[in-house]
Amino acid sequence: MKTEHPLAQFHFCPKCGSSRFIVNNIKSKRCEDCGFVYYFNPSAATVAVIINEKHELLVCTRAKEPAKGTLDLPGGFTDCFESSEEGVTREVSEETGLTVTRTRYLFSLPNTYLYSGFLVHTVDHFFRCDTNAPEKANAADDAASLQWIPLSDLKPEEFGLQSIREGISRILREKLVTD
Repeated sequence: MKTEHPLAQFHFCPKCGSSRFIVNNIKSKRCEDCGFVYYFNPSAATVAVIINEKHELLVCTRAKEPAKGTLDLPGGFTDCFESSEEGVTREVSEETGLTVTRTRYLFSLPNTYLYSGFLVHTVDHFFRCDTNAPEKANAADDAASLQWIPLSDLKPEEFGLQSIREGISRILREKLVTD
């Protein structure tokens, strides 16, 4: 599926406001008035893979669009001045009330995320997260509900976001969470 390049959404220079904001190359636009060059790069996002002692994955139901009402994993955008590890720790706390005690990087996947009519390109960083008292998880923030699903019962097609479906498939295929 061919989609419009994300730079096509930007018509004015973010520095001086000029409408003479032209394509510089495949990754950037340049202002003909002030010379500012804007590079469009993906936003960093995090995904938490939390497994309990019964080999069940903590899964949430999305409370908001996109893909509201579908299955997801805890996570979200990394804030400015925050590492990916700090971001996944914060997101887990916001969405589940759990405290992350250890993070281990698994892999990353590109994704797009439609937010307020704007297609945000992301790189989703998947982390295996250990938490305190996983049995005390409570849905909050972007999570409408939480459930524990046995790894053997996971069905990637039930997850609403493409990168999460791909991530679940990879976790199962490569047996990334068997420890």
